Amino acid sequence: MEAEASPPLGSPPCCLRFRRPGIYEDEKGRTWVTVALRISPSHRAWGRGSPGSTHEISITVYMWQMPVHPQTPRFPSHLLVFGLPLKWELYPGQRYQATDSRLWEIVDHGQINSMEQLILKRLPSGSR
Repeated sequence: MEAEASPPLGSPPCCLRFRRPGIYEDEKGRTWVTVALRISPSHRAWGRGSPGSTHEISITVYMWQMPVHPQTPRFPSHLLVFGLPLKWELYPGQRYQATDSRLWEIVDHGQINSMEQLILKRLPSGSR
């Protein structure tokens, strides 16, 4: 899925809370479904003039706001492996802060056909 800018909507959700694997709920009780997850390695230098580099996983999550059938919640351990947090809170500067304090950039918040879409990309550790 290529991130193509979509028509802007109002403000993105203030908070997204884990409900079950792939499903989050916002402050208005609307459900957001993880429809795609892009995971790829990235390389970045530790500092200026540093001969070493570190490998960090780049994660981009694509979510659509849509109703889902209620179901008993399950423990989210397998999602934590992929780096998805239990909760995101809106943070200044078009970003979310996750429960692990990592920041996620809002790549897009718009509409595709009749679906509201939210695309988030995890920023490198140490980003502020």
